[in-house]
Amino acid sequence: MSAKIDPQALFSFSYGLYVVTSCCGEKLNGQISNTVFQVCDDPPYVATCVSRNALTHECILKSGAFAVSVLQESTPLKFIGLFGFRSGRDVDKLSQVEFEPGVTGCPVVLENAVAVIEAKVTDRVDLDSHSIFVAKVVRSEQLKDGKPLTYAYYRENLRGKTPKNAPTHFADKTRESSSKADEVPERGGKTLQKYVCDVCEWVYDPEIGDPDAGVEPGTAFEDIPDDWVCPVCGVGKDKFSLVD
Repeated sequence: MSAKIDPQALFSFSYGLYVVTSCCGEKLNGQISNTVFQVCDDPPYVATCVSRNALTHECILKSGAFAVSVLQESTPLKFIGLFGFRSGRDVDKLSQVEFEPGVTGCPVVLENAVAVIEAKVTDRVDLDSHSIFVAKVVRSEQLKDGKPLTYAYYRENLRGKTPKNAPTHFADKTRESSSKADEVPERGGKTLQKYVCDVCEWVYDPEIGDPDAGVEPGTAFEDIPDDWVCPVCGVGKDKFSLVD
């Protein structure tokens, strides 16, 4: 057997989707993560993997704590885009959502969450581009009944993309590159081209449209109203490029 790395095999792992938050003094920040997991149960410990480039990484290092909000399946793409494709160095994310101060001092996001967990860091594993923070759970609460959002549902049903700092970005990019070679449909003699967001890599597929924003299936990209924005990260049409 050859020693090769097939990204598609890595993509077979199952993940959830969460908001991981922390604080640096009065600075509050959070990000989307698909790598939060329980590592033992007596007492309970959890771990999360965070990019060293992220402001959340800096906050966890300084505060020694983080909070996790388990997202529900009905979470809007725009909410995920706020925490997944916008930097806390540029945007005050927590000012745009419902949250409460936690027992650790970290902000605990309540909006679109079925459960929340707070934990204090006990160990850190340094990787090339990321750190794994292992932490002891100091508080956990089930907020409501509901189906947790999985990464597979986010990718396949919501057509969501992976932030560039996510641990799984490599596998996701490989999967996406193969999908861009799809046949380009025609309607009424007009070729319907796909366009990709330059910021978050969400693809506008004219066969699907964006019904949540009033853009019906079959609408060519050039016919979308000028005030339309990307449903994931909120940028305008000028930030989209034609898919080759």
